[in-house]
Amino acid sequence: MATESAQEFYGRWARLYDLIARRTPGIAHLRKRAAAACRLEPGDTVVEMGCGTGANLPYLLEQVGPTGSVIGIDFTRPVLERARAATAEYDNVFILQGDATQPPISEPVRAGLTDSNGIDAVLATFVVGMLEDPAGAVADWCDLVSSDGTIVLANAARSEEWYAPPVNAIFRSIVVLSTPPTTRLRYENDPHIRLDEKIDAAHARLRERAVAIADETHVFGVIRLTGGQLE
Repeated sequence: MATESAQEFYGRWARLYDLIARRTPGIAHLRKRAAAACRLEPGDTVVEMGCGTGANLPYLLEQVGPTGSVIGIDFTRPVLERARAATAEYDNVFILQGDATQPPISEPVRAGLTDSNGIDAVLATFVVGMLEDPAGAVADWCDLVSSDGTIVLANAARSEEWYAPPVNAIFRSIVVLSTPPTTRLRYENDPHIRLDEKIDAAHARLRERAVAIADETHVFGVIRLTGGQLE
């Protein structure tokens, strides 16, 4: 999914990312919307791909309640340590190190689930842009959930609103600064354009696989939230 340098990059900035993930104005509302879009009920099981420092986990836990299960998966140890610390008091939250394209939903984890019907929803926020084959990953996640399950994607991409030019200029700067290695002044392909292509491919694949779709945009049209209910 990502190179070793990317793991080192995100691990080194784990504290800053945690602060941004939890304190950015409006981010709590967005995370609540993403959790609600998962259409969870008490007792359900939800997997978050690329859970990072665990900023979404409390909102997912609120949806599934004490009888449900929340599984967070990420490939970077420092951010997982923060996620584990933030959810240490809950015995129905499982934090696992692994690749979102090959999620470690193993027998030991399944043995801890309170619901034997499988996985009810998969959430991925700001993740697919880091994957080599985002559309393929989304297809695999669709196969992972149980019948009538839900996949929810939330990602940042260039705005398509009428006031987009200044917003997109700022967005491009943020993408370049957050793309490892940050020491490059020039890239063979503009990171923000490649990011858009990946996000478009991932959301398009979800729309192909789902029988019911809900699309939203937030933060000046930069944040795209797509929820899809599967057959």
